[in-house]
Amino acid sequence: MVLKLYGAPHQNAPTGLVSVILREKMVPFEFVPVDMNSGEHKSAENRARNPFGQVPSIDDDGFILYESRAICRYIAIKYAGQGTPLIPPVDDIKATALFEQAASVEAFTYRGLTPDQAKADEYIALLSGKLEVYNEILGKQKYLAGNEVTLVDLFHLTTGGALALCGTDVMTQRPNVARWFNDITSRVSWQALVLDGGVKSAMSTSAKMRISMAKPQDQKVEMLNWLYGLVNGNRDHLRRAVR
Repeated sequence: MVLKLYGAPHQNAPTGLVSVILREKMVPFEFVPVDMNSGEHKSAENRARNPFGQVPSIDDDGFILYESRAICRYIAIKYAGQGTPLIPPVDDIKATALFEQAASVEAFTYRGLTPDQAKADEYIALLSGKLEVYNEILGKQKYLAGNEVTLVDLFHLTTGGALALCGTDVMTQRPNVARWFNDITSRVSWQALVLDGGVKSAMSTSAKMRISMAKPQDQKVEMLNWLYGLVNGNRDHLRRAVR
């Protein structure tokens, strides 16, 4: 059964983040949009997936999970053997500690914007101070938890993207932060989301049918064929967009 992702299609939203991680881990998924404008997220059907009436949530062969960061960690752990390694191996205690340290900083000091301009200005000023420290950290290493990209870096994509849309250049004012942010926003997974104009399923109907109709012993082969096509197709898609 193909994983289902429920949420809002907007690029700079938690659902967009989950779709990026799914692509990084080369996990096929079906996107099921939830209409926030009509209040669909507060419906009984959506509350069955998330009792708080929010999005995103996933249905992974009957396993329901909500909260974007919890979903991202679940995907990174379950599919550790494919795609980009986004969480350090559990037996690497120091790398795991550095990852959790960076994750704590992101979770409690790097937050989203508000439509209240005065509060938004206050937030950006606070964020600017935090980015000074980021600039120091990123002057010593390539990414926030070390020299390999992790979930922590990618957790900054949606809010960082929203900041640019709001007209602030706070993410490009400092050389090390600018280098890092350009790095993560240049990744195929994020560019696919941008080029698609929001979240879309990462598997065609025909591909889903081929996998579901294949004999159990052949489903893995069909899945690997699809994953190979996804990776190479994304690269070709980006090459055409750059030309």
